[in-house]
Amino acid sequence: MSSSFVAGLDIGSQSVKAVVGEIGRGGSFRVIEVLKFPSAGIRKGVVQDVSEVTQSLSPAIAAMKKIGKAASANIFLGLASSDLKVQQSLGVVAVSRADFEIYQDDVNRAIQSAQAVNLAPNRMVLHSIVREYIVDGVRDIRDPLEMTGNRLEVSSLIIDAFAPSVKNLTKCVEILGGGVGGIILGPLANARAVLTKNQRELGVVVVDIGFGKTSMCVYEEGKLLHAAVFPVGSGHATNDLAIGLKVPTETAEVVKLSFGSAIAREVAVREAIELTKIDGRSRGTVQRRFIAEIIEVRLAEIFELVNNELKYIGKSAKLPGGIVLVGGGAKLPGIVDLAKQELKLSAQIGIPETHGFELGSPEIGIKLEDPEFTCALGLMLWGYDKSTESATIQFQMKGLLSKMFRYFAP
Repeated sequence: MSSSFVAGLDIGSQSVKAVVGEIGRGGSFRVIEVLKFPSAGIRKGVVQDVSEVTQSLSPAIAAMKKIGKAASANIFLGLASSDLKVQQSLGVVAVSRADFEIYQDDVNRAIQSAQAVNLAPNRMVLHSIVREYIVDGVRDIRDPLEMTGNRLEVSSLIIDAFAPSVKNLTKCVEILGGGVGGIILGPLANARAVLTKNQRELGVVVVDIGFGKTSMCVYEEGKLLHAAVFPVGSGHATNDLAIGLKVPTETAEVVKLSFGSAIAREVAVREAIELTKIDGRSRGTVQRRFIAEIIEVRLAEIFELVNNELKYIGKSAKLPGGIVLVGGGAKLPGIVDLAKQELKLSAQIGIPETHGFELGSPEIGIKLEDPEFTCALGLMLWGYDKSTESATIQFQMKGLLSKMFRYFAP
């Protein structure tokens, strides 16, 4: 396999993040670039202004093209808008062969049957994820090939999205000469980047607190159970601070990041900051605990939304793997303790699983430890998985064709 590139592109409300990887000739994989630029024109995961989004993506696409034209030709985009829908679907087929052995065509028919769901004209299927196979009533089968049975069922999770949102996101990249290799649900990309096999088996929820939105996904017994997106993020805490402190939102963001905390009681009562030192236009002194109280209320609301989804699927306080926090909002001091308090689960900041690939430099490794880049990294890894799967299928097909040629050759 010749050297090729794959990129993950996470377009947020506040910033654009990209991670670029190179697939070597021997199948090796190396992360070679991590990029971040200001964002505009997108709100809560939805494109509001195509021209503004295109303009904000321009530096990222240009940087990819400098690496090589192929680097911008295989971009995997993240989508996490609050209008996504998740539904379970069951596909059922009769095993076609007389000996009742299950072949790949039986599996394909069952999967297609599960995908036959009713969608509104403006909706499109983003993912169809197989959760389990069922053979003659026996559940929790992961690979039914070569098993025998009369009836094959497949339980799938169908994730669909608003089609114009997907098309607008793709359009912004293609206008700049980029090629879209796939559209991936953001929470799934996060899970790909930070979850271990053990966490997926035990039961875990990944929560991505972005600037304009929060997304989550739940795994148990190695299966995706649920996913959701809420139109509330850490930027809402910034807006609350701007109102509470009577300062511009830019100043409120600096205050949040520099002096904020997710747990108000851990901040000394007498500790105060002078707003003039942060922004010459602002006046007065403000207690740090007051700042923390504003932030804590908003973050507690976000965790309440997460817990409501866990209650909906019967997993509230019942995930041994706990909660894994990612996204820019995960960098706020005290947020792990607040998550434990609100969700009654163990909690941690997501650390990327980097053992499956090489790093172009130590600096790249340091950047990837920032939870803000988790989604972009997961998107790139998703693209890498897809590329290697395609290469494997092509290799197998070449081998099959070679055997057929030798068999039929005179």
